[in-house]
Amino acid sequence: MNFREPTNDDPGNMGSAESHPAQPASSPANCIVDEAQISGILDACGPSDPGKVREVIAKARELRGLGLEDAATLLKCDDPELLEEIFAAASWVKDAIYGRRVVLFAPLYYSSACVNNCLYCGFRKDAKRSRRSLSLEEVAREVAALQREGHRRLLVIGGETPGPKALDHLLGVIRTVYETREGGDIRRVNVETAPMTVDEFRELAKARIGTYVVFQETYHRETYRTMHPDGPKADYDWRVEVMDRAMRAGIGDVGIGVLFGLYDYRFDVLALLQHARHLEATHGTGPHTISVPRIEPTPEAPLSLSPPAPVSDVDLCKIVAVLRLSVPYTGIILSTRETSQLRDKLLDLGVSQMSAGSCTEPGGYSDVQQSASQFPVADKRSLDDVIRSIAQHGYLPSFCTGCYRKGRTGADFMELAKPGLIRMHCLPNALLTYLEYLMDYASEETREVGLKLIEHQIENEVPVARRKAVRTMIERIRTGERDLYF
Repeated sequence: MNFREPTNDDPGNMGSAESHPAQPASSPANCIVDEAQISGILDACGPSDPGKVREVIAKARELRGLGLEDAATLLKCDDPELLEEIFAAASWVKDAIYGRRVVLFAPLYYSSACVNNCLYCGFRKDAKRSRRSLSLEEVAREVAALQREGHRRLLVIGGETPGPKALDHLLGVIRTVYETREGGDIRRVNVETAPMTVDEFRELAKARIGTYVVFQETYHRETYRTMHPDGPKADYDWRVEVMDRAMRAGIGDVGIGVLFGLYDYRFDVLALLQHARHLEATHGTGPHTISVPRIEPTPEAPLSLSPPAPVSDVDLCKIVAVLRLSVPYTGIILSTRETSQLRDKLLDLGVSQMSAGSCTEPGGYSDVQQSASQFPVADKRSLDDVIRSIAQHGYLPSFCTGCYRKGRTGADFMELAKPGLIRMHCLPNALLTYLEYLMDYASEETREVGLKLIEHQIENEVPVARRKAVRTMIERIRTGERDLYF
């Protein structure tokens, strides 16, 4: 949602579709993404050279990330044997930085009303479907339903509806999420909503949000123009500059992403990397997360039934692996758009966060009155089933929010993440939140698997110097205490 129309005298305004012409070549937006550079790199990158690919893999294992040319070398690789080596390196890098943890969350849709006409989206303006915007009482029911499942982290999502009351309603939704305590408590609210002005972001920052998320959808300007024919979202520059405004307003953690399938995935991956490096150079810290959704077919958006640049499962695996190797400190998010089998595989290639037990329509968790969804969910497993599967694959499910509440965010988080030190905090906190879930919400089968995993992690992954403190906290949770973290 666009909270109010930006004007020329708006503090922090960087351009809107209604008040500004197309940006010249020297505009700030073109300093973020250099299409000519990306195209030149891809054109110059030839067929897979085993020696070059292995050289890039070795460089990635140094945990300092990759430049655009090196990333392009991996993206252009189609040799099955070399791909397996890329995938193995991505798994190693992910473990070195984050350990074998997977952070879980659920999306909370509070509105499907939208004035944009994105050709691929089930919420687009021209879609002939019912719309629903939840009242704060309805939001509280949704939150309570998610709490009873065991969720502790939510991503709040709404369509774009301009107007002076839009920001107030969003702030009310966030406040309601934090205040609702009918089946537990929500400890972190991330927000995915349309671009705002700097002043509006300052108000949002006061609401105790975690990460602010916006996808560019595609960084290819001409394709972006085609996919967004009208509505505020048609302004490419206003959208691509959104993270600069958010970070200037004091929001330390931001999440970027691409909707893969709109344009050549190799171009968009390199553009994501350019955007990440721009944020780090300009604000001292790169994106906290990168999301990798693919277009899913929905009848109300005919383009989604036949994406212009389809991305195969192997391509998606490559995307995740190359991002993990290129920006090893950044969380990679996977949604329930993908099947359970593919989600399990992508855990091994660099994914560090995923949604579980998701609904993609307002009211979907608590109300039999169903409205239309934004996109279909492929992984329909419950949170309990997902958690058990993650544990059976040797990964540690986590609901940790300790860094957020300890102030280890933004640049402070990156200082720990880049050398791989963040896992010293995150591993113990993941164990504590996982045990909470097992004690209060898990099925007997999931609890049995989980308790064995916790013991294995303590004995084999927790540093000896911290093992006694972790066991003390574990015992406190077993005897009824909650919300403990380092």
